[in-house]
Amino acid sequence: MEIRQEFNFDAAHFFADKPAEHAYRRMHGHSFRVVVGVIGAPDPESGFVVDFAELDAAMGTLRQILDHSLLNEIEGLTSPSLENLSVWIWSRLKPQFDGLARVEVHRDSRGQSCIYTGA
Repeated sequence: MEIRQEFNFDAAHFFADKPAEHAYRRMHGHSFRVVVGVIGAPDPESGFVVDFAELDAAMGTLRQILDHSLLNEIEGLTSPSLENLSVWIWSRLKPQFDGLARVEVHRDSRGQSCIYTGA
């Protein structure tokens, strides 16, 4: 069984390694939507795979770091692509949630997303 929880954040970023004329080299921003999936068997007593309150709290901590930030300034995100954001979020949630199955990072306004399911 898989449960999912979402959070949103708005942030700016840039890609310094792109050529000077490339639009992504300039600082720009996006609204991001993150979906986290955790798999497992429901606990016989609680009926939960994971308590959504615990997942929400962990995701809230990440949202506070990411929201309204310049992603390039966050440790581990000097190149803040969707791919690197997905891995960054995974690496912070996995120690707390053994059944972490997926991290999806979406830029809905651009129709773009990345799904990371672990190494």
